[in-house]
Amino acid sequence: MGSATSSMAAKFAFFPPDPPSYKLYVDESSGKMKMSDVSHQTENVDVMKLSTKRGNEIVAMFVKNQSATLTLLYSHGNAADLGQMCHIFTELSHHLGVNLMGYDYSGYGQSSGKPSEQDTYADIEAAYKCLEEKYEVKEEDTILYGQSVGSGPTVEFATRLPGLRAVILHSPILSGLRVMYPVKKTFWFDIYKNIDKIPLVNCPVLVIHGTEDEVVDFSHGKQLWELCNEKYEPLWLKGGNHCNLELYPEYLRHLKKFISAIEKIPRLQNVTQLKTDQVDASSNSSDNKDKARSSIDHKEKPRSSTGQREKSRLSTDNRDKSRTSTDKRERSRRSIDRSGKPRNSTDQMEKARNSFDRLGDMVRSVGLCNVDCLKPTASEA
Repeated sequence: MGSATSSMAAKFAFFPPDPPSYKLYVDESSGKMKMSDVSHQTENVDVMKLSTKRGNEIVAMFVKNQSATLTLLYSHGNAADLGQMCHIFTELSHHLGVNLMGYDYSGYGQSSGKPSEQDTYADIEAAYKCLEEKYEVKEEDTILYGQSVGSGPTVEFATRLPGLRAVILHSPILSGLRVMYPVKKTFWFDIYKNIDKIPLVNCPVLVIHGTEDEVVDFSHGKQLWELCNEKYEPLWLKGGNHCNLELYPEYLRHLKKFISAIEKIPRLQNVTQLKTDQVDASSNSSDNKDKARSSIDHKEKPRSSTGQREKSRLSTDNRDKSRTSTDKRERSRRSIDRSGKPRNSTDQMEKARNSFDRLGDMVRSVGLCNVDCLKPTASEA
């Protein structure tokens, strides 16, 4: 098992730009933190450091749009950092009319630590916590955007947010291992098991993928879209590869269309609907038991209203015995229901979560390259 993990760690690796494309400094005139060698840092851009629950300090940037009602939390792809993404972030914020939070994973840019799957989960959580606490962004006004390897923390975090407004997956992966090999099942040592988690996402999902993607095959995006609960019209960019989708006019047009559609959805619709579904699912067995009780109650009411119990104790005793056996069956039914139906949906979610949570520290060093550096490895394999 240890050798398998080491082998996977050797094949899957994060590739932060080395050296980082920017440095941090404090502007004397404004007292604000800024990134050096980066243009497009206007006054509406905040740069900050955030602490994660795994002990790292990550760099994040928030682009404020005064007319925005929605906020994108953007998880970028591999071999990139905030210095390279800053221009794209400011342009997306402007053209889509949204606020945008971007962040560097642990070990990327000027973020401390070393990149790993579990650290990226802590990183996106820290960025979201900042949105909530510093910028007072609500869950139902948040859209998660995951590009390539960033689809991993995006999909995983989306399963934790029942009121999330929407998700955008840009050249997403089914899982780390499936980028390298066309496996048909999920192995314990795999990473970013999006194929198993995407059915747990209960908000509209837009998938964007290039048909000529040379790093993450087009089939990844298609299969993820097919597995979505709330499918939005996907964008399959003909001839698009892994790194140039933003250059297609259709890319921005489709994103605008999606944002416009999402803005028209009432803010609490997803939350209310999900809570209703959860209540319905958890009360199914209770409803069945109530129906059983109701039928028994109906039988008991005439019996108590006729006064026949005083006339025939023998008849009453027989009914009591019958009721006792009915109660035993009900208690048996309840125990089965408690151990069965109410837990089904929860168990499925827990099994899905446990399937990747139990990897733990065994695969902390396992990552995924989402650029051309994967190609030589694939050809060697």
